[in-house]
Amino acid sequence: MKKLQNKVAVVTGGNSGIGLATAKLYAGQGAKVAITGRNQATLDSAVAEIGNDAIGLVSDVSDLKNITGVYQKVTETFGKIDVLVVNAGVFTAAPLADYTEEMFDQTSDINFKGAFFSVQKALPYLNNGASIILTSSGVSTKGMATASAYAATKAAVRSLARGFSAELLDRQIRVNVLSPGPVETPIFGRNGSTQEQIDGMKVYMADITPIKRLGTSEEIAEGFLYLASDDSKFMIGGDLVLDGGYSMI
Repeated sequence: MKKLQNKVAVVTGGNSGIGLATAKLYAGQGAKVAITGRNQATLDSAVAEIGNDAIGLVSDVSDLKNITGVYQKVTETFGKIDVLVVNAGVFTAAPLADYTEEMFDQTSDINFKGAFFSVQKALPYLNNGASIILTSSGVSTKGMATASAYAATKAAVRSLARGFSAELLDRQIRVNVLSPGPVETPIFGRNGSTQEQIDGMKVYMADITPIKRLGTSEEIAEGFLYLASDDSKFMIGGDLVLDGGYSMI
């Protein structure tokens, strides 16, 4: 029996990296999958990769007007939502002295504000007993030079899962967090870094991870499957840490 047979799943930021790997795994486990992203071309490519009649919807979670329309379209197409993965995020690193207000606003608008309202706007479209999974990060519990704003947004997401869980108990909606460590994803190249800088960052991140390598998107997707399925039905307000020991050792 497939673990998500006939479940409706939405993965924000599902057009690349961890989100795409998760969407593919969900589809393979029987879910009807909708993904969101900001770029139509990458969405089209991802939907073709996912298969199983998945749909892709353009949405920028920092623009609240976009969010409700996505949920309306999903429910019109598939029915009410059983699994919501709030995964859309950005990573912008810069020295504290050089971090601009624009960088800060983009980071917080997408990673924190976007996560909050992605859940709030979903409430009328969620089935009772649904599973909500918020993507945090191993850096949320550590100090990391040049990434303090990013880490703070991910710590905020961890807090949201606790508050949301308490508020949604009457609907049996579970809210949990998955915290990946350093993972081989396209996010490294999205802040204008050169290939040399990207490669250097990957080597550095692998070196400071106890397991001495980056994780894979597929490894993290297995965690998202656990949190989406009944395997984790006794887990509420928790944090599944998959970080190669980065935040633990």
